[in-house]
Amino acid sequence: MRIGIFAAMALAGAIMAGCVERKPATVAFSTEEAAFIKKGGSGVIVGHAFRTKPSGVVVNAAGEVVRLIPATAFARERFANLYGKRKYIPHAAYPRDDDIDPAYSEYTRTTKAESNGRFVFDKIAPGTYFLTTQVIWGDEAAFSREGGSVYDSVTLTGKETEPVQVILSGN
Repeated sequence: MRIGIFAAMALAGAIMAGCVERKPATVAFSTEEAAFIKKGGSGVIVGHAFRTKPSGVVVNAAGEVVRLIPATAFARERFANLYGKRKYIPHAAYPRDDDIDPAYSEYTRTTKAESNGRFVFDKIAPGTYFLTTQVIWGDEAAFSREGGSVYDSVTLTGKETEPVQVILSGN
């Protein structure tokens, strides 16, 4: 019985160690600041989303939703609070009670990653954006799954003649 209690305590400690302290928002979401995402543009982002397991095996974000988010003051604060200085959050550390302004979701674009983890956003207006998705694996019925959420940022100037390449790997 004691071994079970100690194992549970160790697991809880390991999960908590992966958590990032979430600070309350100090910046309100501004639809005016995010409005550039709804303008048409000629920009194209081509990306690949994946994580590499400790064994070296690559896991693609097959079928996962990829989000394109305008890098507003609200989004910059949110990403800093979620990710800290990293570009990866372990699955166990995802926020579970994230109450966020519903307009924030209205000012994002989404696409799905193909089976090889590749994705494309086109007709993008100039601006700075965050791209994020999740790459998780393991038994869906398990207490904890591996992998997590990855992100990166990209700026389009409107002068690009080729698609902008983005790698979402958490590195």
